[in-house]
Amino acid sequence: MQAVRFMEVGRVELGGIPEPSPARGEVVVKVAHAGVCGTDRHILWGEFPSRPPVVLGHEFAGTVVAIGEGVTTHRVGDRVACDPNIACGACPSCLRGRINLCENLVAVGIQRDGGFAELSGIPAHRAIPLPEGMGLRAAAFSEPLACCVHALDIAAIRPGERAIVIGGGVIGLLCVQLARLAGAEVLLLTRSPARQRIGGDVGAQHAVASPVEARALWPRGADVVLECAGVAETMTEAPQLAGRGGRVVIVGVLAQGEQIAIEPFDLLVREVDLRMAFVNPFTQARAIGLLASGAVRTDPLVTREVGREEIPAILHAKPGPTEVKVMVTA
Repeated sequence: MQAVRFMEVGRVELGGIPEPSPARGEVVVKVAHAGVCGTDRHILWGEFPSRPPVVLGHEFAGTVVAIGEGVTTHRVGDRVACDPNIACGACPSCLRGRINLCENLVAVGIQRDGGFAELSGIPAHRAIPLPEGMGLRAAAFSEPLACCVHALDIAAIRPGERAIVIGGGVIGLLCVQLARLAGAEVLLLTRSPARQRIGGDVGAQHAVASPVEARALWPRGADVVLECAGVAETMTEAPQLAGRGGRVVIVGVLAQGEQIAIEPFDLLVREVDLRMAFVNPFTQARAIGLLASGAVRTDPLVTREVGREEIPAILHAKPGPTEVKVMVTA
């Protein structure tokens, strides 16, 4: 079968590899849709830990075509989305229920073969069943949305609060929708006019291109700031956009090893709460529910659909100013 594999830093290849057979406790999924994530680009350039050679792609959905020994929860023909994060269940973090902080965490499409292939073998308990009638393209958004749901849990937005979402990529635009559902007045901060338009379409009441414009609108700052861009400049700006007693949640992924400067005294005297949100602990089923109900919209976020053969070029290129989600369709 054809698959896109990360071979070494700076190199991904499209080529033929053997079809997976389901190991005990696993299912094989025929991939229908897979999203290209910024993390895939980080992996390519050695900015996020991986284990080459490995088939990339951790945001995908499809149909179960084979069942491994011992699997009683799934049948051939089931439609599923992949929850890629596999916790060990035995380390101190797992035993405290913090499975996203597992000391032995392994992710499909990062440390083991993922969804940029015709078929993907995954643990059955990471194949999340889909409601009747839910589209597989929407289901491929369930992993990034689940990460956003976790971020919103941490942000604990109350109705009537003001929230700034920094970054108009897919994570930012999903967070815009979740913040609106939580009852916030939402300001989207992104330089891209195209992403500003999409942000307004999915619920942002304000869209601006710079922190100066954000401060002009809300001179006392926001109750909640969600950093979704994952770049040093915006991570430095995020605490400065929070008001007194505000909450800042870092959702975007900054390249491994990169650092930013903050002023602890400023955070102290304004009592700004700076927190991180990492992946999707126990949130993917909730994300699927939001997508299935139509409460979160994904069609406006798909700016390009491609075949598997286009993935290497896409990963090597920087995302364009109008790009939100590139979706790989079988």
